Amino acid sequence: MSSMSSVAGLSKYIKTLPITRRSIIAICILSFLTGVVHYFINPQDSLTYNPIIEGLCSFMVLGVSSILSGSLNQYGVKVLHGINLKIKHSMFLSLLSMFIISLILIGGAILSIISHEYLFINSLLFACVIIYGINTLVLWSTTQIGFSKSAIIGLIQPIFVLTMLVLMLFLWSDPSVFSTPIIINVIIKTVIACLIFILAIYAFISIAASPLKKNLGIGMLDLLSLFIMHMNEGSNRLETTFENMGESIDTVVTFICFKGANGIKSLFISPSVHPGPLGNIGGSNMPTILANKFDHFTMVAHGPSTHDFNPISVSEIDKIENAVKKGLAEIEFSKKASKFKRYSMNAANIGVQFFNKGMVILSTFAPNGSDDIEFGVGLTMMTQSISKCGVKDSVIVDCHNSFTPESGEVLPGNPEVFDLIDVIDKIETENEEFDSIKVGCCHDLMETLDKHEGIGESGIKVMIIEVSGQRTAYVLFDSNNMEIGFRQEIMDATKDLDIDEIEVMTTDTHSVNTLSRGYNPVGIEKRPEIIKYIIKCIKIAIDDLEDVEVGTGTKKIKNLNTFGPKNSTELISTISSIVAVSKIIAPVLLITALFIVFIWIFYGNLQIIG
Repeated sequence: MSSMSSVAGLSKYIKTLPITRRSIIAICILSFLTGVVHYFINPQDSLTYNPIIEGLCSFMVLGVSSILSGSLNQYGVKVLHGINLKIKHSMFLSLLSMFIISLILIGGAILSIISHEYLFINSLLFACVIIYGINTLVLWSTTQIGFSKSAIIGLIQPIFVLTMLVLMLFLWSDPSVFSTPIIINVIIKTVIACLIFILAIYAFISIAASPLKKNLGIGMLDLLSLFIMHMNEGSNRLETTFENMGESIDTVVTFICFKGANGIKSLFISPSVHPGPLGNIGGSNMPTILANKFDHFTMVAHGPSTHDFNPISVSEIDKIENAVKKGLAEIEFSKKASKFKRYSMNAANIGVQFFNKGMVILSTFAPNGSDDIEFGVGLTMMTQSISKCGVKDSVIVDCHNSFTPESGEVLPGNPEVFDLIDVIDKIETENEEFDSIKVGCCHDLMETLDKHEGIGESGIKVMIIEVSGQRTAYVLFDSNNMEIGFRQEIMDATKDLDIDEIEVMTTDTHSVNTLSRGYNPVGIEKRPEIIKYIIKCIKIAIDDLEDVEVGTGTKKIKNLNTFGPKNSTELISTISSIVAVSKIIAPVLLITALFIVFIWIFYGNLQIIG
């Protein structure tokens, strides 16, 4: 889902737009300076022959009209029940449009000196046509009010600019500029130019949107506008769109339950369901949501699954909960467990521990980079380990703890798959010794950190498992992967603690994937502070150790509505193709339209002033 993550990066620029007051101040300053600069470049075109008064006139024509249009644009979208356009967004759009006008006017002033022609009015008309197209495109693609309504609201700023210009001309210029032929020329040139540019935009969007509509029945602009709404307001309305393209699948959830004197002490869950796609859409925050459905300490690790298995809505997580609770009622408990052992084969590294009639396999490719292990690969690991080790349940965990931007998913046919198969064959069971087990737990929300450091809502959870004097720390971050090398740094920093083994995992939560970089692994920032949290939690978990019984379970999750293998791939490939095609179509269509508009306005048969 890198395409979605890339789009997520765009939200940064929407979220960090300046507040309304700053945009208004910028409009006032820029509009005044435009008049002053224009005067000094080409004083012959001045209406007032005074730079200060020229600046004030420019403020009236550009500044006042932009401020008014910023307010009216937002009000118009609100009345039409549109989304996303807050007053700060609308005012910034007006500022951006005015900035474009200023650049074109200054460029026109320079050309006017070179060509010895009066180009001010034509330059302003050309600028108004461009901002009309930009305003219409932005409103159409983000507010869900449709093309025709966006085209109408998009006229507000150009009309205000031209109206204020007429007022200034009436006050400072010869009344002859208001002659009927000139007014007709201006109207005809403007209308035709606007039609040319707006039709080019409409054609571009129609071409770009058609693959998504045809392949998945989703409107591209609906997807974009609801996506922006989610990123800025946390709205889950996008889930409704995904429901129309969802696929029902069957998958599994495996778990280990530790029961103390007062009931369940700890629950370790590994669902083969992917916590994506991002933000709070679908199952993106599944590790926290699922863990909070249980009244005891619960760790939700990352089971083998890719974005194909993203739940389409938060409500689908209930099916995982129900499967686990049903399985818990069937668990057989005992006090026997084995020590934690590591095995390696080429790139694959696993940590193995047996509990009662089951086992856990913690899989990592660290220090090499890796991403999700595909469900079919995980299922093969599960069945192979059950057969090889003679256990009832095999809890497969993708530790997801060594990320690079080039990291790829572990898919059938990859060399890593055979490494995983071979390393499972190395697991020794003949001389495995079982003993009683103790467990201690600690949960810290890491409140001084947040998603900017790659930390999700659940922070960090640590479980210490003691068997035959060996203490193993299971450390789980609510994060989406881990910066490559940070796992080893953590292991080195904790080697002097009262533990013998440690494995670091991440939940793969995609609730942290709402920043400009899209992917957001833990360990990019504030490593020393994060390590302090780990050390603190390990010490607390050691103090919390108590005797427990343990049992394992595996349950099938039926009819889970997900993106599905077909639609997930289709969505990514379609978005990628749209981006690729748009890079060609957009410049061709829009630049051609702008060229025609430029020729029409500046060199058309209809002559305007001079």
